[in-house]
Amino acid sequence: MNLVPLDLDRDLDLLHAWVTHPRSHYWGLQGATPARVREEYQKIADNPHHHAWLGYGDDGVPLFLAETYEPAHSELASFYDVRPGDIGMHVLVAPPTGRRAGLTSAVFRAVMDFCFADSKIDRVVVEPDVRNEAIARKNAEAGFVEERHIELHDKTARLSFCTRAAYEMSVPHLNPAAFEIANRQLIAKAIAEFSHERLIAPVSLGDDRYEFGQIVFTARRLPMEHWIVDPGSLQGPLDALDFISGLRETLGIPEQLLGTYLEEISATLAGTAWKLTHRRETADELAHAANSKDGFQTIESAMTEGHPGFVANNGRIGFGLKDHAAFAPEAGKPVRLRWVAVLKTESIFVYDGDERAHYLAEFGDTLDHYERQLRSRGLNPDDYRYLPVHPWQWEHKLAVTFAAEVARRAIVPLDESADRYRAQQSIRTFFNIDRPDRHYVKTAIAVQNMGFMRGLSPKYMQATPPINQWVADVVNGDEELRASGFGVLRELAAIGYVGDAYHRTGTPSAYTKMLAALWRESPIPMLAEGERLATMASLVHRDRDGNALATALIRESGVSAAEWVATYFRAYLRPIVHCLLQYDLAFMPHGENLILVLRNHVPTRVFMKDIGEEVAVMNDRPLPGEVERIRMITSVELKELALFTDVFDGYLRHLAGILDVDGVLPWADFWSLAGDCVREHAKDHPAIATRLDLLRPTFAHSCLNRLQLRNTLQMVDIADQESSLIYAGELENPIA
Repeated sequence: MNLVPLDLDRDLDLLHAWVTHPRSHYWGLQGATPARVREEYQKIADNPHHHAWLGYGDDGVPLFLAETYEPAHSELASFYDVRPGDIGMHVLVAPPTGRRAGLTSAVFRAVMDFCFADSKIDRVVVEPDVRNEAIARKNAEAGFVEERHIELHDKTARLSFCTRAAYEMSVPHLNPAAFEIANRQLIAKAIAEFSHERLIAPVSLGDDRYEFGQIVFTARRLPMEHWIVDPGSLQGPLDALDFISGLRETLGIPEQLLGTYLEEISATLAGTAWKLTHRRETADELAHAANSKDGFQTIESAMTEGHPGFVANNGRIGFGLKDHAAFAPEAGKPVRLRWVAVLKTESIFVYDGDERAHYLAEFGDTLDHYERQLRSRGLNPDDYRYLPVHPWQWEHKLAVTFAAEVARRAIVPLDESADRYRAQQSIRTFFNIDRPDRHYVKTAIAVQNMGFMRGLSPKYMQATPPINQWVADVVNGDEELRASGFGVLRELAAIGYVGDAYHRTGTPSAYTKMLAALWRESPIPMLAEGERLATMASLVHRDRDGNALATALIRESGVSAAEWVATYFRAYLRPIVHCLLQYDLAFMPHGENLILVLRNHVPTRVFMKDIGEEVAVMNDRPLPGEVERIRMITSVELKELALFTDVFDGYLRHLAGILDVDGVLPWADFWSLAGDCVREHAKDHPAIATRLDLLRPTFAHSCLNRLQLRNTLQMVDIADQESSLIYAGELENPIA
């Protein structure tokens, strides 16, 4: 959001509509004519100590009116001892026009940020009408303290103050109501997923009532050990941290890592509370957004759930309050990436093309600006290449951890990007919102999240563009995959700095993964007329009222649930099965790693992403040398788990449960359609159909939470993932 001076010639009609609206009765201009409104605001325009501002949302739409004034030159001067750093403030949010809930809080904080952006301001003073209870609550959330009631010329007012420190320490989402919901949701998920992984065993009380420890709850228990626990039904002690710590031995959490896991649980709770407070889009609103050109990023930022299977799925250890508000995907804030120049002799760059042409395509005239910055420091631009950096990483790591390299000009800080980006669900990947046709940028960030430090290894990434191109060639060269519209978003270029002391030790560590980046294709140029995009993670999203986006999409599509799901399976499941049977090629096709292409709310094809880190060829077929890294010789059973664990258990189990409990499509019908999809593929490709037994009655139950519980700092060894897996018996194959 941004504020610009109010222009009466430009804004009078809008201003008149706002201040005379019934919802604006405390503004004192009910029934005023446009001329009267102009007269009132002309007085402000003529007053050097009073200013009016029009506030815009990130989409450029006017959202609010703000006024700032100097209390020493106002009626307030006779009621309190004015300090030099005081500023007065009024705010009026646009009358309701179908905008999302939570807007008032966002606007209020934008105005407070605007006030405190002036370093001379130490305190904000407000004097709302004592009858305005709603604004009193907003004031309290922001850190205002009411001093007393005063009699102004037109109202009895609450004289209230907010210091800079009080505002910075205000945490409106950390309140009892939001945290009760967050605790209920997390405990319900913990019971469901720990029961699914056979770590705990709730006792049946009959009639879908269960008991575990001191907690009694209602749940649906479906095949595949899938539990749907009703958070609202939980009775008993509802403290998620105590719940987890009390189960440390049962869950197998090493004593020395309990604190780290609890910190991830606490951060997940806080993240849920933040979303409950600030993100209030309904499932119906998101379904509507899914059919609009601008809906892709709206849906991306609205997700309230991380990975559907992991209990501690939103840790982000390292982010502070301001970092979360600035960089978390759910904050939806535009981000300008930082750029550094790094010596070519101490860095790697991999790209099948001209390096300078790549930079020109990604930031245009800004390249000339960066080159001039280098020359102004007496440096030769020909000696350097350009690396994008997450703002958090520069502030918290690079300027300190790589201080020696910055001092000797091996790393040169430049300027922020001209283009604005939005953080994606993976937190370290950014989508260009000013030029959506330009590439995603994936940055390294030393934040601990869901079992891994989210760094990028320059050495590891040297093979990433060749691997992506090889996979893309396989996909594009296959008639079946072309017919399904299945595509991959290639990671086309990789860059990393390797000239530091951490690399010179020769020992891989978190420090050798702090300064690197990737560029990935944007799907925007690949869309046909009428096609829209949404992260596949959205299919397991429920809004704050419990309504599912998948249910809303099916309802809006106008087709039957069975037809919708069957079309989705042809777009998603069939290509995954084909890649596995034809090429022994396995992806990690969970929700965040796929982008759905929707037509009239129906998923008709998909894009796979994160190819470099999460793809494997499970045979001994000849591979180019630079692609050899993705080879994983393994058993037939483990090949089958690429479907059973990663697709059936890891994702579709959750979607099937949502559609069943919503009464949209019964569980059995959902999996019958999945089985039909696999069998139709076998009928069309008999030569490869028997290579794997995808219709076997059971499969090994590979457990994801057990991995994180065992070592929340590094769930698996990336170089040897197979040996890291933990099993808990078998699950029934739902398509057998």
